[in-house]
This record gives sequence, structure tokens and C-alpha cells, in this order.
Amino acid sequence: MKTSFQPDYRHIEAVMANRRPARLPLYEHLVNPESIEQILGITFSDLLASDDPGDLAEFFRLYCDFFKRMTFDTVSFEICIGSFIGDHSAICGGAGPIQTRDDFNNFPWEEIPGRFWKHAIPRFYALREVMPAGMKAIGGIGNGVFELAEAFTGLEYLPFMDADDPELHAALYNKIGDLMHSIWSEFLKRYKNTYVACRFGDDLGFKSSLLTHPDVIRNNIIPQYRRIINAVHNAGKPFLLHSCGNIFEVMDDFIDIGIDAKHSNEDAIAPFQTWIDKYSSRIGLFGGFDLDFLCLKTPADITASIAEKGARYRATANGYALGSGNSIPSYVPAGNFLAMVEGVQIIRKKEE
Repeated sequence: MKTSFQPDYRHIEAVMANRRPARLPLYEHLVNPESIEQILGITFSDLLASDDPGDLAEFFRLYCDFFKRMTFDTVSFEICIGSFIGDHSAICGGAGPIQTRDDFNNFPWEEIPGRFWKHAIPRFYALREVMPAGMKAIGGIGNGVFELAEAFTGLEYLPFMDADDPELHAALYNKIGDLMHSIWSEFLKRYKNTYVACRFGDDLGFKSSLLTHPDVIRNNIIPQYRRIINAVHNAGKPFLLHSCGNIFEVMDDFIDIGIDAKHSNEDAIAPFQTWIDKYSSRIGLFGGFDLDFLCLKTPADITASIAEKGARYRATANGYALGSGNSIPSYVPAGNFLAMVEGVQIIRKKEE
């Protein structure tokens, strides 16, 4: 890829404002460290776990250099709240630490921000200090409201809580909103100038439906979203929602509370053109290319399809940034990721 590429975060800024950017931007929610190391030919991801400022600076120098070499205008980085709630997080299944009113009342809520910031401050600082000219970040504070409810209680246990103690169920979401708002407010004071857009991921659906009742989303989750989105907007930044699954039933609700753009799509749910047809007059759209496609096709097929479909998405959407429909996990062949990037170069060259 072009080592002389000059990033310009204003292209992503235009997408977030639902305007056509002058140059088609690339975007990924995340790229796994193994693929980055394979492409760069350098082993460095372990440096992120270090507490040494020099190690962190070197990690982010190489991390940002990867995104620049791949011709991204932004670098994606977030730190997740769920990593700091203790040893019994249920975000990957099982029962979490809060099942009863006593669990809720006795949980050390006040300790989480301190744990978070002890870890986060050196990393956000290092990212800011080594950011390449013309580039900004997307991300901020990872985990959305529903993901944290899953972490604290467990996906399969939340409906029982709602049935057995609806007041506790509502209080859990309110407390999660308090926690998120506290951490997000501090982040925006400290680091908003490093970021062009803020986001969190909150997977609310699977292929056929939502993961919870739409009334839970409207009555318990959306009010907490509104608090975070308002704080982001009051800081002068746009908000990108990353949510996997079939969430069409509540998309209008999210648009109504002010999301500026949406990421994550899967062909088994709907072709990406459906997202464009339904929502491109109202919000920016990110992604477009299903992970199955990126995993199973040959590099040549990927480059050709990206060049053709990506140009069509750019022509029919208002604000659009191209990338995978989810992220680049380790099972996406590195050569296939590079083929996607090459397809974007073809689109850009045709527009020169």
C-alpha cells in the first residue's frame, strides 16, 4: 500500500455528517493484532499490556502506522468498561455478579471508574502523542448499555430479573447509564480532540430478531443511550453506533435520539443496499462487506467485487465509508483484507 498516503480525518467527518466525502474512506471497527503483525512483519501487540510509557508509545506508533499504510484516515481504538467490573463478567455467557437486590446494593460500583482510568489514561495519552498528522481516532469507551447488562447479570438471566423484580431490572439499566455517563464525561474532557467521532458497540440482535424485547430497548436502554449521545454531541462530536444483528425494529428509535451513523451489517439479514435505501437520507453508513464474503472468496474476486459494489454504494448513499460488515478477526485471511483495501484504491483512482 501507499507509504506516502496522507490521512485526512475530514473524510470520516463528512460521513458522520451524512455528506459525501471527497475521497472514499476506509473504516474498520477493529483489526485483530495477529493480522496487523502479519501484514507489517513485526511482533508488537504485547506492548499494549505494558505499563511502561515507552512501550505504549511504540505500540501506538506501529498501530497507527498500520492504519496509515492501509490508507485509512482514522485509527480505531477504544477501552471497554466491561473489562473492569471484576472476575465474574458474564458478557461471554453464564451468570454475572448481579442477580438479586442485595447483589446490586453491595456491588462496588464506585470502584469501576478508578480501575478504568488507571488503565486507560496512559493508553489514551500515548495514542494522542503519536497520532500521525491528518489522522484522528474513532472509538472511545467500549461496551454499550445492553452489553454491560449482559456482563453484570447474563443474557439468559436478564429476562428472569425483569419478571421477578422489574424495579431491580430498571435500576440496573439506570446504574449502568450512570456509570457510562461518568466515564464518558471524563473521556470527553480529556481526549475529545484526539477523536473525530465517538462510538460504542452494543450488539442487540441476531440474524432473525432482537436479543431482547423491543420494549426493554425502548424503556430501559434508549434512555441511557440518549444520555451518552447528548454528552457526545454537547462536546461537539458525532456518535457512531456499532450494533450487530437484525435491529430494524428499533432503528428509527435510535435515529430519533440522535445517532449520526451506523455500522455492522450481515448479508444473511439484509443486503447492504437495504440499509442505504432505508437510512442513507438520515444517517451515515459504514461497512458493506459481509465477513463470509471476506473469508471465503479469493483475493482477486474480493478486489473486483469491492471495486464494483463499493463504487455503487458510494454513488447511492450520502455519507459512506467502506469496510467489513463487522471487523477483521484473525480468521479473515490477511491477503483477503489487503484485497479489500486494494479494491478501494481502484475506486479512488477512478475518481481522481
